[in-house]
Amino acid sequence: MNHKEIISLIKLLDDPDTEIAGHVEDKLLSYGTEVIGYLENAWEQSFDAILQERIENLVHKIQFTDVKQELELWYHGGAFDLLQGVIIINRYQYPDIDPQKIINQIEDIKREIWLQMLYDMSAIEKVKLINHVFYNIYGFSGNTSNHQDPQNSYISQVLESKKGNQISLAVIYSIIAQKLDIPVYGVNLPQHFILAYVDETQEYIPEERVLFYINAFNKGFIFGKRDVDSFLKQLNLTPEEQFYEPCSATDIIRRILRNLTSSYLKLGQEEKVREIGELLDVIGSNP
Repeated sequence: MNHKEIISLIKLLDDPDTEIAGHVEDKLLSYGTEVIGYLENAWEQSFDAILQERIENLVHKIQFTDVKQELELWYHGGAFDLLQGVIIINRYQYPDIDPQKIINQIEDIKREIWLQMLYDMSAIEKVKLINHVFYNIYGFSGNTSNHQDPQNSYISQVLESKKGNQISLAVIYSIIAQKLDIPVYGVNLPQHFILAYVDETQEYIPEERVLFYINAFNKGFIFGKRDVDSFLKQLNLTPEEQFYEPCSATDIIRRILRNLTSSYLKLGQEEKVREIGELLDVIGSNP
C-alpha cells in the first residue's frame, strides 16, 4: 500500500468537482479496511464539516463492504458457527468492538455453569442449572419495555445490558449450552423463537427427537409439544415440521436480520433498512 498516494487521495476528497471526488472515493474503497486509520486521522485534523461527512460516509461504506464479504464467506463456508455469524452481524452497527470480548463474556457464563454441573444430571436438571446461572446470577431478561429496539438484536449490546429479544437471548443460551455439550438448538417459530432440547440418540425418529422446549425470553420456562400446538392454533397456523424442529444457523441469522429490518423501518431509518436488505440477499432472503 502506497502511504503517500493514500494521503494525496484523501486530500482530494473535498474536490469541488464531484466526478473527481467520486473517482477518489472509488480508489480509496478499493484499498478496503487498511485505509480506515488514515481516514480517521484526516477526519480529526480537518475543520471542514463537508469533508468530515464525506470521510464518515466512506469509512461506513468500507466497513459495510467488509461485513458483507465476511457474511458471504461465513455462508458459503457452510455457516456452521452461529456465534461467528452473530458477531459478523454485530459488526454492522459496532465495527470497532473486539470479537474476543464477546467470546470471553460467553466463556465466563459457560465456565460458571460448568463449575456447578454434575456428571449424572438429567436433561431437566441441566436446563435448570443453566437457567439459574443465566437468569439469576447473570441477570438476563427479556426486554419487554422496548422490544422493538434494534439494540436487542446485537449480541454485544445484549451481553452488556443483559436485556434482549426472543432470538438474541435464545442464541446466547443455545451457544452456551452447545459449548457444554448440551443439545439445545433454536426453533424458528412464527412470531416467536424458542429452543429445543434434542435427544441426539433419536436421530431417525424426528417426532421423538425433541424432549422438551425452552422459552429463553421467559427465564428458561420449560414446556412441551402441546403448548406449541396451542400457540400455532392461536395464530390460526397449520402445524409444520419446521415449527417443531431445530433450524439452521443461516435461518437464525436471517431471522435476526429481519428483526433489524422491522426495527429500522419503525424508526424510519431507510438507509439501514436498505443495507440490512443487502445483507439478507447475501445469505438468500428466502428460507
